[in-house]
Amino acid sequence: MANPGLLLTELSLRSRIFISMILLVVIASILIAGITIYQYHEQAKDYHKARLERKEEQVKQSVEYVLRETTYPVTTENLPHIFQMEIYRIANVQNQRLNIYDLEGQLLKSSRPKFEQDSVSNCLDPYILNSLEASPTKRFVDEKVVAGDNYRASYTYINDHKFKPIGILNLPYYEDDSMSNMELREFLTRLAGVYVLMLFIAIGLAYFISTYITRSLQTVSDMLGKTHLHRRNEKIYINNPSLEIKKLVTSYNAMIDELEQSAVKLARSEREQAWREMAKQVAHEIKNPLTPMRLSVQSFERKFDPTDPDIEHKVKEFSKTLIQQIDTMSSIASAFSNFAEMPAQQNETLNVVKIVKLALDIFNEEYIHFISEEEEIIAKMDRTQLIRVVTNLVKNAIQAVPEVESPRILVSVASENQYVKICVADNGIGIEDQYRDKIFEPKFTTKSSGMGLGLGMVKNIVETYQGSIEFTSQPKKGTVFTVKLPKAKP
Repeated sequence: MANPGLLLTELSLRSRIFISMILLVVIASILIAGITIYQYHEQAKDYHKARLERKEEQVKQSVEYVLRETTYPVTTENLPHIFQMEIYRIANVQNQRLNIYDLEGQLLKSSRPKFEQDSVSNCLDPYILNSLEASPTKRFVDEKVVAGDNYRASYTYINDHKFKPIGILNLPYYEDDSMSNMELREFLTRLAGVYVLMLFIAIGLAYFISTYITRSLQTVSDMLGKTHLHRRNEKIYINNPSLEIKKLVTSYNAMIDELEQSAVKLARSEREQAWREMAKQVAHEIKNPLTPMRLSVQSFERKFDPTDPDIEHKVKEFSKTLIQQIDTMSSIASAFSNFAEMPAQQNETLNVVKIVKLALDIFNEEYIHFISEEEEIIAKMDRTQLIRVVTNLVKNAIQAVPEVESPRILVSVASENQYVKICVADNGIGIEDQYRDKIFEPKFTTKSSGMGLGLGMVKNIVETYQGSIEFTSQPKKGTVFTVKLPKAKP
């Protein structure tokens, strides 16, 4: 299952600002609605608590008045007689039901006209008696939920003229919240309408604010994406930017200045380093044939005998050895010259399909095949350099398939959007993973001879014409080199 935090971080800054502002409004609305409901419930609870206390005080005053005016002795046993009729009058006047219990919790009198004789009504629970007796105020309120409604029952002592408890006064009270709930629903309905209006306003504000904030950042982001080490980069100019954006733009422009200076230094350093490495490689390669040449001359000098009947044959062998070493040195010089030679600056409009076919005509291997879906694909570049790219790639492919039973090299040309794609595929030995990062280095080679300048030269030519070269390879299965060059603009 996707991580919400991860999905949020993958969104753009504009989307995150937009969502955050909307969530802020929604969360604030939910919190305000929750606090409103909580406040209504607390007010209703306080109201019922105070109302019960007022009812209880009024009923106690009426009870005390009856006890003062009665002709009966004020005792527990006489309470049913004293309140035989008065209990109904008090209930009617106060609009409140009441029950009178003795000190043991037995029901003596109730204001209900037809009281149901059941154990719960006739006898108080022991925990009520204990709670009432333990209360400092000699008053206990029992709270519970009955049939989904909140129910309160207050218990307090009835005292005689000497303030001696003779009975227990019970006032059952059911909380009626219908009016409060109706008011709450009406208020929440109005509040919901206001929240919906606020939400639409917030969506509009979030859209414009996020657009305003990210517009300058998008400009900076676009310029950063276009920043390149090997070309001149444009600076950013924004009208009336915020302080933070102004600092960012200033830092970017300063970075561009430093980058240009660094690019010049880096290019100079890279050129110097490349030529140093090339000089070392050339010197090494030239020393290789010079050593056997030196040894051959010294050996010939020691063994030279003009009277020897085979002297003519030995001179020929000696000459042949020297010529081979000289040819080796010549090939080294040619490779170095070809690599150092820059592609021609005067480009020509040419048919890539035709030129690639022409480049393949110099090869006699029957396993080299050519295919193209189109007869003409036009590009603008130097004909000689294009032929050099193709021949070098095909030579590499030929050198990769000598040990394969059924060698096959396929050269193809095709269009791909605004590019012409040239592929050279073989089923040869492939390229080991350890060599992948070095394959285009000028002095790198996996062969026992040669300087390894071919692919480096190809990469140099392709990139000069704003193209690209890449390859895929599997050891023991083959390699595919893919060159992409821009088509000529119509």
